[in-house]
Amino acid sequence: MAQAKLMDYDKALELFEPVLGFEVHVELNTKTKMFCGCANEFGSGANTNTCPTCLGLPGGLPQVNKKAIESSIRLGLALDCEIAETSRFARKNYFYPDTSKNFQTSQYDEPIAFEGKVTIELENGREVTIDIERAHMEEDAGKLTHVGGATGRIQGADYSLVDYNRGGVPLVEIVTKMIEGAEADAPQIGSMYVRTIRDIVKGLGVSNARMEEGNVRCDANVSLRPRGSGKLGTRTETKNVNSLRSVERAVRYEIQRQAAILADGGVIIQETRHWHEDTGTTSAGRPKSDADDYRYFPEPDLVPVAPSREWVEELRGTLPEQPAARRKRLTANWGFTALEFQDVANADLLDELEATIAAGATPASARKWWTGEIARLANAQGVSAGSLVSPTHVAELAGLVEAGTLTDRLARQVLEGVVAGEGSPQEVVDARGLAVVSDDGALIAAIDEALAAQPDVLAKIRDGKVQAAGAVIGAVMKAMKGQADAARVRELVLKRAGSAE
Repeated sequence: MAQAKLMDYDKALELFEPVLGFEVHVELNTKTKMFCGCANEFGSGANTNTCPTCLGLPGGLPQVNKKAIESSIRLGLALDCEIAETSRFARKNYFYPDTSKNFQTSQYDEPIAFEGKVTIELENGREVTIDIERAHMEEDAGKLTHVGGATGRIQGADYSLVDYNRGGVPLVEIVTKMIEGAEADAPQIGSMYVRTIRDIVKGLGVSNARMEEGNVRCDANVSLRPRGSGKLGTRTETKNVNSLRSVERAVRYEIQRQAAILADGGVIIQETRHWHEDTGTTSAGRPKSDADDYRYFPEPDLVPVAPSREWVEELRGTLPEQPAARRKRLTANWGFTALEFQDVANADLLDELEATIAAGATPASARKWWTGEIARLANAQGVSAGSLVSPTHVAELAGLVEAGTLTDRLARQVLEGVVAGEGSPQEVVDARGLAVVSDDGALIAAIDEALAAQPDVLAKIRDGKVQAAGAVIGAVMKAMKGQADAARVRELVLKRAGSAE
């Protein structure tokens, strides 16, 4: 694949205005699929969660999942959308190997939620309101695994395998209106918008919201228009981008790629594009279809969805705090600087910190452990920090350090034991004998031995060169196997040497 020519990003913005649009697909975490009773489970054996209905076999008739309807309404309300008094499913007709029915059951001209908005806050403090055109219900497609080749993509693969377990999983697709005026913030607007959607669905509890498992996926639409022209350019749609960082990179790349083409007198092809995480580039997919190409028609096997106004208002009462309000509340309550809070948010650790602080840790210690040692261990193992240790155990660990039972060095050893499944922090301390030696008698004995072994150091300390005490402190810490409070050891060394600062 030839490397596309790119224009410098700042130069591209001098010449062109980016216009954005995003389609975010949210997998709902219902127990069963959208139109059948098959399990909605990630990681099951290939093609084990299937039946005649979700495979589209003759005789299989769909039945709407009520819980999916409820989750879709709650999500629509959280997006400040109007909830339709009646909405209808339609057949979106297209052939692709991962859609065994040759059509997708979706919503077209009668979505369940419409005309909403979401406000996001960028790192520079700028607030941007994103207008939502619609949030409609549909079913997911299956999953293709491309075998052979170097990248795992269809390009260069020897053959492809189809797993229909995901086919029929309930989805809500959230479609924005055109986003104009993004300017240089365009890539960050993309990532922060998707982050906000993810935080909303996670707070609602309607999705597992794990982007690495495809629970939240983004299609990023980008077009450029000559600056000041007012005429819309031709858009491309980069499909199924499944990380916040990748959304930002994909938007930036498309701006640079399209700008280079337009500046050379070329034209942009309206098409879907594939995102390549390894190279940070996009490549052409297929020509982008318009709605008419899908030959939508009402699904004859499903009746319209008509939620009562009473039910809608009842669901409105279940909505949690909005992410923007939560961020402001937590920032104020925790006393973090904007940068400190952003570090936690970028690491996706807000839930863990909030639970750890609720369990008794100070905000500073909770932040220190989650963004420090726990994050390091998680990165080394290639897992999320929240999967390694519970907030309760982190709070207990922080409490042991604060109480003087553990030093930071010992606490790291205890944390490793907790992660290894050896029990709670206190149980690991007891089993490994890692508590700080608080018996001054034992410390004084070790200090006297170290001073006797280093008479020259003792002389220096008595001459007022207290920095020389470091050698004795190091010897004592070694003798205590690190299980001593260095500050207390230093205090006792100076006292025994008959010196003071």
